[in-house]
Amino acid sequence: MVKDLFERIQKNKGPLGKWASQAEGYYVFPKLEGDLSNRMMFHGKEVINWSINDYLGLGNHPEVRKADAEAAAEFGAAYPMGARMMSGHTSWHEKLEQELASFVKKESAYLLNFGYQGMVSTIDALVSKNDIIVYDVDSHACIIDGVRLHMGKRFTYMHNDVESLEKNLERATNMAEQTGGGILVITEGVFGMRGQQGKIKEIVALKEKYNFRLLVDDAHGFGTLGATGAGAGEEQGCQDGIDVYFSTFAKSMAGIGAFLAADKDVIDFLKYNLRSQMFAKALPMIFVKGALKRLEMLRTMPELKAKLWENVNALQNGLKQKGFNIGDTNTCVTPVYLEGSIPEAMALVNDLRENYNIFLSIVVYPVIPKGIILLRMIPTASHNMDDIEQTLNAYEAIREKLENGTYKQLAERNTVDVSE
Repeated sequence: MVKDLFERIQKNKGPLGKWASQAEGYYVFPKLEGDLSNRMMFHGKEVINWSINDYLGLGNHPEVRKADAEAAAEFGAAYPMGARMMSGHTSWHEKLEQELASFVKKESAYLLNFGYQGMVSTIDALVSKNDIIVYDVDSHACIIDGVRLHMGKRFTYMHNDVESLEKNLERATNMAEQTGGGILVITEGVFGMRGQQGKIKEIVALKEKYNFRLLVDDAHGFGTLGATGAGAGEEQGCQDGIDVYFSTFAKSMAGIGAFLAADKDVIDFLKYNLRSQMFAKALPMIFVKGALKRLEMLRTMPELKAKLWENVNALQNGLKQKGFNIGDTNTCVTPVYLEGSIPEAMALVNDLRENYNIFLSIVVYPVIPKGIILLRMIPTASHNMDDIEQTLNAYEAIREKLENGTYKQLAERNTVDVSE
């Protein structure tokens, strides 16, 4: 008997979806309102916002808003119409690509509509069925989904473990000798949950022993790391060893879009083979002109990154001094690891939002192991020392409640209020 396709969906909402009736509109799909800033409105009250990736505070910067408004007034929301190969190409797209390539010290660059689909499509275009992919087991979902499209062999290596990577490179080398293909290694410049930099320098050093190409997703590193903000490769002094550099505009650039940067022959190939761009509308001029302004500010206003890191260091040092476990982050991403169940985590975050006016992201199983609560904070240049002090005091209070069983009791009584 043929089953109804939707039967599985109706019976099993998935590991996160099963919490939807309790979580939606509050813990997931929450509505933050007001101007993008360190403090926004949530459920009618002002909260300190640690949950948006506006690292340099450009999202509501007056110069950025002016540039966006002027681009909208000049071009509207639709221009240019069509995919770039057909009718959506402009000199402004080319100008932004040239400036991005120069900024990250690569020969050429190519604009993408979105980061997620761009990474998926890039992996698909770079490898054939004879090629082997070796990638970090903790890679972002866009990398995992790109690898899923691969018709050939792939290996994962233990997170940020160079010894494990080398073992898998040996396996990949043996396999590639049989298939006649090549090897693509993929890592992130910054791992967005734990906050560690990928070990790019050590990976590049392995090129002396193994024949592979390196693709780096530097979504969280671009604009935040390196002397000029060119990312994790610049920070580690090995930008030249990155064969294909990828980043998104959705974080430091506070916009929409993404880009790839590499040698010209690689970019020329990708321009004619990236299906997500060949068959999709070009990035609208509002975002192109807006990105040019943002990139100009990254280049000419180093005080933005300096302020960001002043806040990062104050927050992370304060947490460590108070005995909180923030793992081994060496970037702006600030995780705080606590022990507890999902219902306890929901009670804890409800308390933070309702009684301490702190809004942040909560990460639980299946993203991280069972029994762990990860409170993920993103410091930005918009935050200030008052925000940090208030947050540190709130953390001390919620830790005590977690340890003395307050949240467990609330969860057992099902008194976590997620209604508006």
